[in-house]
Amino acid sequence: MKPRLESTELKVYRSVNARMELEGKEKLHYSFLEKWLEGELKFDSLLERLEGEYLILKDILLDYQGNLFQIDTLIISKNTIHMFEVKNYEGDYYVDADNWFSTSGTEIKNPLSQLKRTESLFRRYLQFFRSPLKLECYLVFVNPEFTLLQAPLNELIILPTQLNRFLRNLEFPRAPLTNTPINLAKKILADPIVDSPYKRLPTYEYKQLEKGIWCCRCRSLRTHVEGRKLLICESCGVQEELESAILRSVEEFQVLFLNRKITTNAVQDWCLVVESRKGIRRVLDKHYTKIGSKKHTYFIAK
Repeated sequence: MKPRLESTELKVYRSVNARMELEGKEKLHYSFLEKWLEGELKFDSLLERLEGEYLILKDILLDYQGNLFQIDTLIISKNTIHMFEVKNYEGDYYVDADNWFSTSGTEIKNPLSQLKRTESLFRRYLQFFRSPLKLECYLVFVNPEFTLLQAPLNELIILPTQLNRFLRNLEFPRAPLTNTPINLAKKILADPIVDSPYKRLPTYEYKQLEKGIWCCRCRSLRTHVEGRKLLICESCGVQEELESAILRSVEEFQVLFLNRKITTNAVQDWCLVVESRKGIRRVLDKHYTKIGSKKHTYFIAK
């Protein structure tokens, strides 16, 4: 009922990384965001094998009495809610008491503590709606290159070697869902916060960013326009319709520069490789609403 979408934070990092060199903590944070999404998408693909009747909600950010909490994946069936915290850790880790470490000795945030906090808040959230459904919560590790040494015997933790077996054992009724799970899902979807207030954006200015249209496959800026309808990547050879590439670049411009107006000149400067002002104007006229006239014309989303 709710698909997984790329966060604004990730979109900004992807764009900035394609157009300038990220360094230090910003580079590490960008790598973390990509890894996080990669793990969630991998888990999504595994869930496609499930049979029966159920609802899936992804990337839910909720507020319970001023406490924000995020749920990676919810599966709501006739009698049960399955809540999953998905991790894409890679490498060897171990647990010492309540502390988690990489084998290099670096301590990481205890993911079980994170799961239990989310579970506690979500239980209270469900009580507010008087939901009769049983709640089951799991910490899922999806990367086959992850190992948890001295792993505690904890039914909440699903390791990569256990994941396929765990999903095979999940059983959902084949009969149509009743109103109880459907109405609960609708209430949750009516309530979530659209964008996290805790996002950490990189530092950048317009003049710092290399201009052009990056490739939709490899994100290289080594692209050129061929004829009037094609954008071609010189790095991987992929071809894209120019109209689609311009629209993608306009959306990117909007995400990076919320306070800048979309004008023909601004888009042409941003795209760089598109020489035809008329071509850009034609795309904007087709997909956006024109405001003003002559020198003061700009465009907004329809």
